[in-house]
Amino acid sequence: ADFDAKKKRKVAEIYQALNSDPIDVATLRRMAISEGGLLTDEIRCKVWPKLLSVNTDDLPPLPGKELREDNKDYQQVLLDVRRSLRRFPPGMPDDQREGLQEELIDIILHVLKRNPQLHYYQGYHDIVVTFLLVVGDRLATALVEKLSTHHLRDFMDPTMDNTKHILNYLMPIIDQVNPEVHDFMQSAEVGTIFALSWLITWFGHVLSDFRHVVRLYDFFLACHPLMPIYFAAVIVLHREQEVLDCECDMASVHHLLSQIPQDLPYESLISKAGDLFVQFPPSELAKETAQAAQAERTAASTFKDFELASVQQRPDTVLRQRFRERLRGEERLRGEERTKSILTKPRTNRFVKLAVMGLTVALGAAALAVVKSALEWAPKFELQIFP
Repeated sequence: ADFDAKKKRKVAEIYQALNSDPIDVATLRRMAISEGGLLTDEIRCKVWPKLLSVNTDDLPPLPGKELREDNKDYQQVLLDVRRSLRRFPPGMPDDQREGLQEELIDIILHVLKRNPQLHYYQGYHDIVVTFLLVVGDRLATALVEKLSTHHLRDFMDPTMDNTKHILNYLMPIIDQVNPEVHDFMQSAEVGTIFALSWLITWFGHVLSDFRHVVRLYDFFLACHPLMPIYFAAVIVLHREQEVLDCECDMASVHHLLSQIPQDLPYESLISKAGDLFVQFPPSELAKETAQAAQAERTAASTFKDFELASVQQRPDTVLRQRFRERLRGEERLRGEERTKSILTKPRTNRFVKLAVMGLTVALGAAALAVVKSALEWAPKFELQIFP
């Protein structure tokens, strides 16, 4: 009864935020992050477009089959989609699944054709199929296009440089929380390749229960583009004892970590990932802020602008002017802060900070901080992941 009451209150709060003028995107973000996420696919159809600032009244027409002619990516997309049987609900009739697979191919090719700067990667279809199953083909096309030019953009570069850069945040996050696990993994020389499929598919490829996948998508859509790597870190930290009990060699540790458990305590891990983002934001993991300019082309560097745009979903020039003024004020403050040197915190300082803050931050506060943060995008680490 208590659960039902909480669910009803949350649904009411979500619809109140949707019906506000302007739409209360900050509340929608908090609802997506907090326990249970957005609850139903019906609500996701309404909220996901708001989180991505997509106008559902002006959706593009459905892509046509002509996209497949002379398309350099068509054969690879076709192969990947044909292999994606496990991403569809068990028991779905073959003809229905095959129809969805055709729609999946068309959505991917449509986004790539409209955005020639984007490059297809294996695993992209795992993200697109999640949107297709939740919101249908037409809305999925618009959402995936916006996502591909923002959160996923770094994975769609011609090279893997920016993807490697994001993976390079995994070990410093683990080191901040559990130096013993970090040092063990470093001794085993396991690297971070085990987390690559997690990151580039937003865990869609590795989780078998669709409910868990969409719950994570609620969380990631509401947060900073780096949140999936924080979530990857909390999975490793959650498995601390398994890791430390493992043989300290690359093959053993890689095999253990690449086999992701299906019974993870998702709500607890989501809360911890939010806490870690607040306690150890990307800017604090930077080696030196002087290198930050190197990362300006990454998708996360434009996240604040994207976030501000998402809360201006109303044609109100006065409102927009206020946001521009607020943004200029924030830029001035950040410019002053940028003159200070932010280095990775020594371990002694880390433990003092954890003791002061407590081991966890209340999720409401964490969610608010994640939503409101205007953090600097940290410079590229010099760690080499791939030979």
